Amino acid sequence: MFGLFGKNKPVKIRSFKESRKYGVAAKDVKELLKKGCKLLQLPSSGAHVCLYADGTKVTEEFFPTLPDNTELVLLCRDQTWSGVVCDIGQLLNTDRHAAGLVEAAKGLLSDEQSPKRRKILTDLLLNLEDRSELESREEDEDWFKGVEARFKTKSAYMKFNCESRIRGYMKEVDGATKFIQNAKVREEFLKASKSLAETLKAARHNGCYFDRSEKEPNRLCTREGWFTCQGSFEQQVCQSLHSINPYGSRESRIVFSTWNLDHRIEKKRTIIPALLEALQNHKSTDVNLNYFYCLLFTRENLKLVHIVCHKKGAHNLLCDTKNIFRQAANTDKAKQKVKGKKRRLV
Repeated sequence: MFGLFGKNKPVKIRSFKESRKYGVAAKDVKELLKKGCKLLQLPSSGAHVCLYADGTKVTEEFFPTLPDNTELVLLCRDQTWSGVVCDIGQLLNTDRHAAGLVEAAKGLLSDEQSPKRRKILTDLLLNLEDRSELESREEDEDWFKGVEARFKTKSAYMKFNCESRIRGYMKEVDGATKFIQNAKVREEFLKASKSLAETLKAARHNGCYFDRSEKEPNRLCTREGWFTCQGSFEQQVCQSLHSINPYGSRESRIVFSTWNLDHRIEKKRTIIPALLEALQNHKSTDVNLNYFYCLLFTRENLKLVHIVCHKKGAHNLLCDTKNIFRQAANTDKAKQKVKGKKRRLV
């Protein structure tokens, strides 16, 4: 055991701010600090050394038990190290457009054989090379590959993308007409459908949800274009904290197309059938179409979710029966109550 203390131990050492590691051999911590401070050009007064992995302080007694080539961090008097998370924190605080960092990541990727590490480096590069601050086709031609020439800005295309999705919901409403056998019910449903379409058109098909140039209450993203998953229909927030910026790169734009605007109360299973049922014995003017509009086309019932958080099974959520009909016109009994009185239209 005593022989261990007299033998030089090879370790890899780095400073708090630099990621480059240096090989140093020392017989004890005192010698390691002397060599390390000289090599890294750090003041020796108050210097101490710890494990890179978890920040454990390396004492004279602990030093001999370290495996050869253990990674260590040399710290100055007031510096602390909590482990590998410190490196992650420093990376997040780095200018993401620093050319040196991008080149370093590319260099690591070219020599890396591990599929797992290649995936991590690829994702890192995707964010390091983020070009979300660019908006026009002239500035970022690669982003617009596959996008029709009529779109000159990213925001214009993203707005159209959202409009297209919501137009699709309107088509599904119209499509329900062919299943209606009763002529009178079909007529009232067509009136309701037309009214919903007019309201949606007036709102410009709510394309503002994906348009980062819109005001904050209207858009679903940050001013920079970052979207955050809102979690599956029964959750308040996304447990996995999914996020994406489709404005950053062509790849991110394509991946974002797999995200869903999910109806909490389901469109096909619940909302459209409820509208059809309401029109069985009522006119479209008796139905609270504003309620159905909100459920079908607005954030009141829509959640933006990562494909992993999109649950396609039955949601088991129903429409609120109190909101299906217009006030004071939802039942014959209600009509009788207001008979002879001045009716208030809502």
